[in-house]
Amino acid sequence: MYMKLAFRNMKRSAKDYLIYLLTMALISALMYTFNSLLFQNELRKYQNAEDMMEVMTALATVFIILVTAWLIGYMVRFMMEKRSGEFGIYLLLGMKKSALAKLYLQENILLGSVSLLSGIPFGILLQQVLMAVLFSMTGMAYRLHISFHPGTLLMTLLGFGSCYLLSLFRCRRKFKKMNIHNLMEAGRKNEEIRETFEPAKRLLLPLSVLFILLFWTLFGSLGNGGTGAVALFLTGLVITIYLFYAGLSAFIICYIRKKGSLIYKRANLFLLRQFTSKVRTMQFTMGTLTVLFTLALMGSSFALMLGGWQALLLDHKYPFDILLYSPDPGDTFEREITFLKENVKPLEIFPYRIYTDGGNQINTWMLTHLSIWGTMYQNPDGSPDTAQINDFLENNSIYCLYDTYMGLSDYNHLRRMLGYKEIELSDGEYAVQIKERLSQDVQHIGDDLMLAEHPTKGAPLLTCAGIYAEPFSQDGHNGSDYLIIVPDKALAHMYPYYSELALDIKGTAPPRLREELDTLRDSQMTAFRNTNPALDGNRGHGSDTVIVFSAVNAVKDNLKASIAYMLASVTIPLFYISLVFLCVAVTVLSVQQLSDSAKYKYRYDVLRKLGLKESSLRALIFRQLSAYYLCPALLAVLISGKMVLFAGKQFVMMTGMPVLSYSFLLKSIALFLGIYLVYFTVTWISFTRNIRKEFR
Repeated sequence: MYMKLAFRNMKRSAKDYLIYLLTMALISALMYTFNSLLFQNELRKYQNAEDMMEVMTALATVFIILVTAWLIGYMVRFMMEKRSGEFGIYLLLGMKKSALAKLYLQENILLGSVSLLSGIPFGILLQQVLMAVLFSMTGMAYRLHISFHPGTLLMTLLGFGSCYLLSLFRCRRKFKKMNIHNLMEAGRKNEEIRETFEPAKRLLLPLSVLFILLFWTLFGSLGNGGTGAVALFLTGLVITIYLFYAGLSAFIICYIRKKGSLIYKRANLFLLRQFTSKVRTMQFTMGTLTVLFTLALMGSSFALMLGGWQALLLDHKYPFDILLYSPDPGDTFEREITFLKENVKPLEIFPYRIYTDGGNQINTWMLTHLSIWGTMYQNPDGSPDTAQINDFLENNSIYCLYDTYMGLSDYNHLRRMLGYKEIELSDGEYAVQIKERLSQDVQHIGDDLMLAEHPTKGAPLLTCAGIYAEPFSQDGHNGSDYLIIVPDKALAHMYPYYSELALDIKGTAPPRLREELDTLRDSQMTAFRNTNPALDGNRGHGSDTVIVFSAVNAVKDNLKASIAYMLASVTIPLFYISLVFLCVAVTVLSVQQLSDSAKYKYRYDVLRKLGLKESSLRALIFRQLSAYYLCPALLAVLISGKMVLFAGKQFVMMTGMPVLSYSFLLKSIALFLGIYLVYFTVTWISFTRNIRKEFR
C-alpha cells in the first residue's frame, strides 16, 4: 500500500515541481556525458595529455556532486515543509514516524529515478556531441556513432545516487525528531515575518554597498598585500553578499513604515511587501544563489578566454609547418631530412642559422623597457641593473643567454615561405622582428639602440629601419620574443649561435610525428650538449606567462592538436561547472515562486476584485518575478564583473589577443541571460496559469 501511495505522491510532486525534475534530468545527462571522458575518450590514442582531461573532469565532478547534493537537500527539505500538514495528518491517522520517513524516502527515490532514467538517453547523445567538439578543436574528423561503457553508467549512478542518499538520510533523521505539532506548524514557518531591529539592520545595506565599492576600487592591488590579504578580502566579500539581503529587506521595511512616496504609486506597496517577505525568509538562500551565479559567470568567462585564445592565436604561434631546433651551429639535419621525406611530402626544406654577437644589449633593453617587466631590472635612477640582469639571463629560461640575430636573406626566405612580403635594408640599417603583443612596447627602440655593425672601435652604427610583428615562431626558435635582422655582411663579425630547419609540407603531418622526431634527435642533442656545454646558450621560450608552451621540434599540426586538447581539458569542465551552477540556482528561484502561487492566488484575487484588469494583473506578476529574479543576478554580475574585467585585461595584455578585454564578460552575460530567460519564461507562464486557474 505504501508503495502505491508513494507512486501517487511522486506523480503529484513531478507535476508540481516540473522545473526541478527537468533540471535534475539535465544534471544526470551532463554527469553521464562528462563521466564518459573517463572511460570513452577516443582521443587517448592521439594525445598524450589524457591525464589532464581526466583530472580536470574528476575535479569538476566533485564540484558538481557537492552543488547537486545541496540542491537535492534543499528541495527535499522544501517539499517536506510544504507537505508537513499532510504528514501531520498521516501521523494522526496512526502512521508511525519510521513508516512516514520510509514513504517520503520512496517518493524521492522514485522522483530521482525518473530524472536519472530521463537524463541518461540524452546524456548518450550529448556524449557524441562532446566528442565531436573535442575532435573538431584538435583539427580531427569524427564520425558520430552511439557507444556505451558500463563504467560511465556506474560512475553516473554512484555520483547521482550518493547526492540523493545523503540528502534523504539527513531528512530521515529530521523526521524522527518531529512531532505532530511541529509538522502542522512547519508549513507556516516561512509565512512569519519578524520585523525586529529594522532601523539597525538597514545599515547593513549601505555598508554592503560600500564594501563592494571598495572591492571594485582595490581589487587590482590586492595582490600587493600577499595571499593573506586576498583571502581576507574575499572572505569579507562572501559575508557581504549574505548581509546585503538582510540590509535590503530591512531597508524596504523601514521605507514602508515611513510611508515613502513610491508606495502610493500603482501597485508598488503590494510588490514591495511581497519582495520583502520573500527576501527576508530566503536571505541565506539568496546569498548562496548569488555565490553560485558569481561562480557561474566567472567560470564561463575564463573558459571563453581560453577558448578565444585557442581560436585566434594557435595559427599565430606556430606559422611554420615544421620547425626543428639544434644547439649545434653546424648541424646539417641530414638524418632529420631523410626521415621527414619518408613521412611527409615536403614542398620546401630550408636549413638556416641564428647568430649572436656575444652581447646582451638587446636583452638588457627588453628587460628594462617592456611593460611586463616594469622597473624590476632598473636601478632607482632608471638605469639598467646589470648584476640583476646577468643573474636573470643565467638562471631563467625566458630569453636566450645572448642577443639573437638573423641575416636579411634568410629572413626574407622565411617570409616567402609564410607568404609575407619581403623587406629591404640598406647597409646601415637593422630591423626588429617581435611578437605582436609586444609591438607597442618597442615602437621607440630605434631611439635608444644604435647597433654596431662589427665590434671594432669606430665601426659604423646601424639604425632601426622597421618593426615587424607577423607570426614568426619566436618561442625559442627564431629568438625568444624578438629577433634582430641585419644585412648579411654584418654576420661576418658574428658567430653562429644555433641551427634551425624549416619545412613547408603538403597536407597534414601524421599524428605522432613530433614524438618520433623527439626520439630520433634526443640522443644527438644530448651528446652535443654534454661535449659542448658552452655553446648551448639558447634556453629561451619567451615572456608568455598565461599559456607557456615551447617545443624543440615544432610540428604545427601536432602542436595545435596537443594545445587544443590541453585547453579543452580546462575550458570544457569550466563550462560544465558553470552550466550546472547556473541551472541549480535558477531552479531554486523558480521552484520557490511556483510553490507559492497557491498562496498568492488569494492576494491576486483580491486585487482583481478591486478592479485590477487582466492585462495589469499579468504585468504585476511580471514585475514581481522580475524583481525577484534580477536581484541575485545583478549582484552576481556586479561582483564577478570586476574580477572578470581585471583578469580579461591581464589576459589580453599577456597573450596579445586582438579583442576587447571586456568582451569575455559580455559574452558570458549573454550566455547567462539566455538560460536565465528560459527559466524565467517558463516560471512566468506557469505562475500566471496557476493564478488564473484559481480565478475560474
